Amino acid sequence: MHSIKEYIAQNESRFIEELFDLIRIPSVSAKSEHKDDMIRCAEHWKSHLLQVGATEAEIYSTPGNPIVYAEYIQDASLPTVLIYAHYDVMPPEPLELWKSEPFEPQIRDGHIWARGADDDKGQSMVQVKGFETALKLGLVKCNVKFLFEGEEEIGSINLEAFCEQHKEMLKSDFILVSDTSMVSAETPSLTTGLRGLAYWQVEVTGPNRDLHSGHFGGAVANPINELCKMMARVVDEKGRIQIPHFYDDVVPLSQEERDMIAQVPFSEEKYKGALEVEELFGEEGYHTLERNSCRPSFDICGIWGGYTGEGAKTVLPSKAYAKVSCRLVANQDHEVISRAFVDYIQSIAPKTVKVNVTPMHGGEAYLCPIDLPAYRAAEKACAVAFGKKPLAVRRGGSIPIIAAFEKVLGVKTVLMGFGLESNAIHSPNENMSVDIFRKGIEAVAEFYKNYPAQQ
Repeated sequence: MHSIKEYIAQNESRFIEELFDLIRIPSVSAKSEHKDDMIRCAEHWKSHLLQVGATEAEIYSTPGNPIVYAEYIQDASLPTVLIYAHYDVMPPEPLELWKSEPFEPQIRDGHIWARGADDDKGQSMVQVKGFETALKLGLVKCNVKFLFEGEEEIGSINLEAFCEQHKEMLKSDFILVSDTSMVSAETPSLTTGLRGLAYWQVEVTGPNRDLHSGHFGGAVANPINELCKMMARVVDEKGRIQIPHFYDDVVPLSQEERDMIAQVPFSEEKYKGALEVEELFGEEGYHTLERNSCRPSFDICGIWGGYTGEGAKTVLPSKAYAKVSCRLVANQDHEVISRAFVDYIQSIAPKTVKVNVTPMHGGEAYLCPIDLPAYRAAEKACAVAFGKKPLAVRRGGSIPIIAAFEKVLGVKTVLMGFGLESNAIHSPNENMSVDIFRKGIEAVAEFYKNYPAQQ
């Protein structure tokens, strides 16, 4: 019988070509002209999942892009894992910055270069090829279900309702996802937490039209000035968010968590150098890696108003706008925070302007206990494939559907991702190391070898 490594080595070129076939379908969910490509990609996944060993596969229509469901059921009494992934990708623009065609994958310098090489076609193929490897070697001791959607990059707008409608079909003991990253190629890690999100647009209105700044400046409040003053009052000089009751539900970091974070290789000087900033800023009393993963934050994501064209125009604008967001942590309810922000901005708004705050979207944070049997199996699997025990780390980004899975399906998710920061997801020249593609497949196959643990 082949070992896991031997099977992967013998089939690696086929695995890569199968990934290339998937990448060549430009499944860009953000653009309506790719609607047929979304359907084609879903059909491709259905066919491929049946090919690798799924006993059933089906495509389900939604008001948006189709959802692919497949399953390998060998014994109803066995534990069940649900694999989640997404087949949609970000738009490739700006095209002129790519060194090769985004939907014509290439291997250069030991990396696969293409849109979707990592996010999430590369990582979803890692899951599928790991399952195939384990299945061919007789290592799968559980039932496996697959849930692949085509709207993750536009907010998974139809997935939660689909889960509500198909709870029994999607019933599992836990969910396994490869759509996150590791600390580095040399330091494997498993993601144990994701931050939540709340997002708003703020509109400030002053006079009923743009005014001549010479005739009216100093007599009428400028909406841009007033907007800037209000935004400046959200975070104090110590990095603390000033919205009343904002921190009420934030769970303090345990010393165990802080000790784990301290093990992550990190140089503040290199971090600043890579960003070309002289100093960092964040909540007082916390390390940079704690601030950007385990603590909430507030940011102005965009701000505009008045004249921004070429040359000068002395205008006092009628309106000013900002798009702002908070990253939230475990136990913070994004709807509660959303209302609190609206109330706070209205409370500090001067009577010289009218202020309208529109909540746009949000999602809950997520935490995965590290004593879950599935987490322990993933930990052992990564240790074999990467040669060292993975760190347990929280990430600063948000995947709102992960919290929705727990709310709707009642199960935890193990985030077994293999991306790297250098993979440039969402950017030109997205890529994935062939070596990590190989090791990721090995780790997933090892996961099935370890789960469920032998009694």
